[in-house]
Amino acid sequence: MQKICIIGLGYIGLPTAAVFARAGYEVVGVDVNEQVVELLNKGEIIIEETGLPEVVKEAVESGKLRASLKPEAADAFIIAVPTPVHEDHTANVDYVVSAAQTIVPFVKKGDVVIVESTIPPRTIDDVVAPIFREAGFDPEQDLHLAHCPERVLPGRILIELVENARIVGGLTPAAAEKAADVYRRVVTGDILVTEAVTAEMSKLMENTFRDVNIALANELAKICGVLGVDAHKVIELANRHPRVNLHQPGPGVGGHCLAVDPYFIVEKAPVQAQMIQMSRDINNSMPDYVVDQIIRMTGDIERPSVALFGLTYKGNIDDVRESPAIEIVEKVIENPRFDVRVHDPHVRNEQVSFPLASFDQAVEEADLVVILADHNEFKALDTHALMQKMARPVIFDTKNCTGLTSGGGLTVHKIGDLRGLARNEANAVNK
Repeated sequence: MQKICIIGLGYIGLPTAAVFARAGYEVVGVDVNEQVVELLNKGEIIIEETGLPEVVKEAVESGKLRASLKPEAADAFIIAVPTPVHEDHTANVDYVVSAAQTIVPFVKKGDVVIVESTIPPRTIDDVVAPIFREAGFDPEQDLHLAHCPERVLPGRILIELVENARIVGGLTPAAAEKAADVYRRVVTGDILVTEAVTAEMSKLMENTFRDVNIALANELAKICGVLGVDAHKVIELANRHPRVNLHQPGPGVGGHCLAVDPYFIVEKAPVQAQMIQMSRDINNSMPDYVVDQIIRMTGDIERPSVALFGLTYKGNIDDVRESPAIEIVEKVIENPRFDVRVHDPHVRNEQVSFPLASFDQAVEEADLVVILADHNEFKALDTHALMQKMARPVIFDTKNCTGLTSGGGLTVHKIGDLRGLARNEANAVNK
């Protein structure tokens, strides 16, 4: 096995292509975006990921990695395309279907076809296999169909693609082993072989576990807001128990995984997946909760200037997919009462539908700065600059990342600790 064709050169497909090329495979990456293809063939990329530009450049210069708008014959095909959800939260597997159909003319007997895209349970059995059956293949005898879900953390993708254990689920046991061989040349972590549907469910439950835990933390933050308790302190103390690991509250859950994958389970078992659905509802409610607190914090100002810091769903990346920060920004912009400035040092103007501002532009005469992403730049905010430039130095830290505290003229509110805001409101009523 020498040549791999990877369909989709996004946040997962491109690093995967680079890692396989570095390991010695001949890799052709396929994408419908002409700019992505053109830049990759020059050794350049448009996404932000630690270490990726250097690895891609080296792989392209070595001749092991190149890009194309169309698939080519290969020994193995890896599908790494998006699987978004429809408006009703059912899975949209159209890109997976299209990718499978696109490679059919180039697939030959004995080839390995792997779907890395996150997919609902039984997608390999009920959606992918029939595509090849209709094309004249016996998917259980002629090909090796498998699901090997990505399970990496943005910012550490190149490390985790190699070091993390990989789950490889085959349509048949032979397919699972053959697909596992593709990864054994690259992965130093364990290769866990199973059937396709188990691999599909395992990936979904990894992210659903985190979504449910975050929902619990977010519900705790709301409860503590009512009771006048610091949720962050509650979590810190509770986590001193050896068997407790509460996550942190925040402005919502984003990214293509946590905000999407639980719905794939709900779709298949809606009656049984009650906790999963409720967790999605709680996390989806957080952008409105944040906006409500912004309104509370600026209630005494006729035309408040609000600086919104951070658009990505997690820190130190440029990925805005499903980001709750985007929803918050759009809701604040829609309110004619606010003068809104948006700043994110990791996001490009073409990624969003509203103008971006520099740090200085955003904080100049601002009445409130709202932290929506835990970028390193925000963890090291210059308190002096804030005090000098802001009209009213008030910070609302929805990620509990700045380390700033109230004092010396600076007021800091946190997503899980709004006691200061409640005191201000009480004082205003008493006056």
